[in-house]
Amino acid sequence: MTESLSFNPPPRVSTNNASILNKIKEGYLLWVNIVIHIPKSARYTLGARIENKFLTLLELGYVAYFTEKEKKVEKILNCILVLDTLKFLIHIAWEAKFISNQQYSDISIKLDESGKMLGGWKRNLEINMEKKNRTM
Repeated sequence: MTESLSFNPPPRVSTNNASILNKIKEGYLLWVNIVIHIPKSARYTLGARIENKFLTLLELGYVAYFTEKEKKVEKILNCILVLDTLKFLIHIAWEAKFISNQQYSDISIKLDESGKMLGGWKRNLEINMEKKNRTM
């Protein structure tokens, strides 16, 4: 008699409400479809660096989303720094004509939306912390 092996995947943490993570993910998915058309000489240097920054930003955003409130602002500031670096690198790719104007526009929109959301998240946390400190 053969035992059937069943695979039970670990429970998934829901990020449905984490719209910032979804925006970053949308930008990353755009980039994945763009990078394959970049010349090989840049794909494995600048293209790979941009992809790594996207992955770092996704990871940091995920960590920030699930970090305790007292430490969230620090994590969000790290996200903002990586996002700004990512925007800079994508701008270089556009200036070097590795990506088209339309591709640059599409990805910039996602990154700008992500930046606004990160900034709003940070301000909201700072305001809430300020209110909490006043009542103490």
